[in-house]
This record gives sequence, C-alpha cells and structure tokens, in this order.
Amino acid sequence: SRVALAAPLTLERIEAQFATQIVREDAVAWDDATNAVRARHVDRLGAIVLRERPVRDPDPTRAAVLLADVARARLGADPAALRAFAPGGVAAPLRARVAFVRHLAETLGDPGAGRAGPWPDWSDAALARDVDAWLAPHLVGMRSWAEVDALDVATILRGSLSRAQVAALDALAPTHLVVPTGSRLPIDYGDPEAPTLSVRLQELFGLAETPRVGGGRVPVVLALLSPAHRPVQVTRDLAGFWRSSYFDVRRELRGRYPKHSWPEDPIRAEPTARAKRRGAE
Repeated sequence: SRVALAAPLTLERIEAQFATQIVREDAVAWDDATNAVRARHVDRLGAIVLRERPVRDPDPTRAAVLLADVARARLGADPAALRAFAPGGVAAPLRARVAFVRHLAETLGDPGAGRAGPWPDWSDAALARDVDAWLAPHLVGMRSWAEVDALDVATILRGSLSRAQVAALDALAPTHLVVPTGSRLPIDYGDPEAPTLSVRLQELFGLAETPRVGGGRVPVVLALLSPAHRPVQVTRDLAGFWRSSYFDVRRELRGRYPKHSWPEDPIRAEPTARAKRRGAE
C-alpha cells in the first residue's frame, strides 16, 4: 500500500480536536533491563501514544505493588529462590528455629510452645505464597530489586511474632550452647527433628550428659569433631559415647593428634580447646 494523498496533522491540532478523548496517566511498569520500576507520564489517544516523559518519583504505593508482584512471580516460579538473595540467607537460622518450635508444638505437644502459638509457617513455599502479608508492607518507597535484596528479612519476620512467641523461641530454641570450655557454639536447626551442634570432642570433656533444647525435651545431636575440625562421630547419647565409642576414637586419633589430650577418663578430664602444654602428659 502507498499513501497517494496526505495532509500534515500537528500534535497541537490533535490535542485541540480530541481534547476530551485524550487520556493522561502515569504508567508504572517493571524494567527487566534495570531490574527496577520504570514510571512514565503518558498522553494517549486510544492506542496511540501522543507524548510520554519519564517520572522521577513514581507513586510509592503503585511501585510497592509492582515490586510485590515481581517478588511473588519469582518466588512462585522457584520457592527456593528466597535463599538466593540476601534476605533469605540472613533469615535462614531464624526460620529454622521457628520451624523447630512449630514441630515441637504440633508433633511433640510441648505445652510451652503450644501456649505461645500458633506458630507461622515460614517454609519457602509458604513465604512465596504469602508475599502480600509479610513482605509487601515493607516495599513502600522502594523502586528496585536491589532495595528488596538489602532488606533485613530476619528482623521483619521476627517482628511479626508476638512477645510471648519471641520469649518462647529464645527459651525453647536458643541460637547457641555454651560447652564446658566456655565456647559459645551455634546450633543448627536445619532439621527440626534433629538440632545439631558441631563441637570438637575435647571441648566436651567433663560433660556427662547430652545437652538438650526444647525445654529439655529434645537431645541435641552432637557432631563430634577432631582437633582439625574433621567429623569423628555423631551421637545423641554422650554418656554412651564416653562409655564405649570414645575408646575406639581415642585409639584411632591419639597417634594422629599427639599434641592433644586423649584421657582415659573423659568425664573427669579437664575440657580444652587447645593442644597440651609442652611437657604435659
């Protein structure tokens, strides 16, 4: 096709002729290239864009809604993606502790955990599904994914717990345990049925029984390590380990680590985080 006859039509004349039909709006959209919200002021006649110009400060509520939509889509496509950006990683220990206390309340019927409940489901799938509830309110004023990535999600999630839940969480699922040497070591709640403490064997000398969490109801799984922090044994029964398996470990490792203590009576021995002093037996 070819235009054989035409006449110029200026923007001013269009605006004068169709003034009542021109729609003027601020369009907010997601820009994959910049990973951010892009806002434009658009003058439109039907499907024809007459004029557009960037908007420096888009409506914060609309931008927050768009960011929430992006978060929902990304996490919905891959719930585990929460672990891939900074907030998911920082919040992981808190989420695991809450999962442990939730398991304690629902499965073991722990009265302390139950009284503070109901406990939230902070699994990957649940957080992806409930973006509007826990994340969207904190997106107002943000315009880019970099700002979302910098959020302190651990503080956001902890702030959604009641005062009673915070107290119960700290009592039932402490972040660390202090071993006989005085070392304060983190507990891994990655498996809600088996909280685990990784500790060098020599630091437990003098401790007769397995430490417990969950108000004393759940024995901690002890991942015992050599002086070089290599796995030696895993046990929930420290007393039984001292009576039996310890002597096999002692026989195998004292030649490999002669500078470290391997007493015949570990329950009466002094705990240590260091090698023996020179000249000590």
